[in-house]
Amino acid sequence: MTQQAAQKDRYAVFGFPVAHSKSPRIHTLFAAQTGQALEYAALEVAAEQFPARAREFFAGGGKGLNCTVPLKELAWRFADLRSERAERAKAVNTLALRPDGTVFGDNTDGAGLLRDLTINLGLEIAGKSVLILGAGGATRGILQPLLRSGPDHLIIANRTPEKAKALAAEFGDLGEIESCGFDALAGQAFDLILNATAASLTGELPPLPSGILKNNGCCYDLAYAQGPTPFVRWGHDAGAAICMDGVGMLVEQAAEAFRIWRGIYPETAPVIALINRERGLSG
Repeated sequence: MTQQAAQKDRYAVFGFPVAHSKSPRIHTLFAAQTGQALEYAALEVAAEQFPARAREFFAGGGKGLNCTVPLKELAWRFADLRSERAERAKAVNTLALRPDGTVFGDNTDGAGLLRDLTINLGLEIAGKSVLILGAGGATRGILQPLLRSGPDHLIIANRTPEKAKALAAEFGDLGEIESCGFDALAGQAFDLILNATAASLTGELPPLPSGILKNNGCCYDLAYAQGPTPFVRWGHDAGAAICMDGVGMLVEQAAEAFRIWRGIYPETAPVIALINRERGLSG
């Protein structure tokens, strides 16, 4: 058993906290599905520990890392070279050791979100009005693919309006973006509302006025929990046609990371269905 384990390529997710992460389960399912010999662990790593722990992981034979809160900006700095989408986001969630010993950094969050929205949920972004709640790292990772999908209208709302304004200016070359505080949303309505705040992680909800979701509008929480998040519950109460949390995005971004590491793209639909059944939700 020990000899077999030693022959497996090693991967991990670094985060703080990380015990709740479903990434080990997802990558184990991907490996079984595709016949890949690997092991994947969740390792709690605080921000101040990250550079040393990442160097230690790769020096010890590790092949790739996923990085979650609060490490994505640190991972961006750690990478020797980065993809264009990671450079744009200034955040990295996937690190891959290359044959020459350099570490490549990528950001698969935006691609994962877009695949879940458009392929798994069948949503159309082009021509739609989109509201993003939050102006932090999660929003940075999804703005480029969302804007390239051609929404008619995109607004970033944040508790601190100045932060949303700065982000809108930074990504403004990709398309028209407006920004505002949460209180300025009253009287507006959107086809798609994305919660990219950290509120769901603490069981809270951004201060949202009523009536901001259009008829047949959809809600999507980038976070996930064992049960419905406060934002998912809010979306159901607001009459959303589709209201989902971020498990689909999690699986899709993991599949993109798996492709970067292993050169093969796993099937995501059965994994999403299984994870949801394990949460007691319909697949």
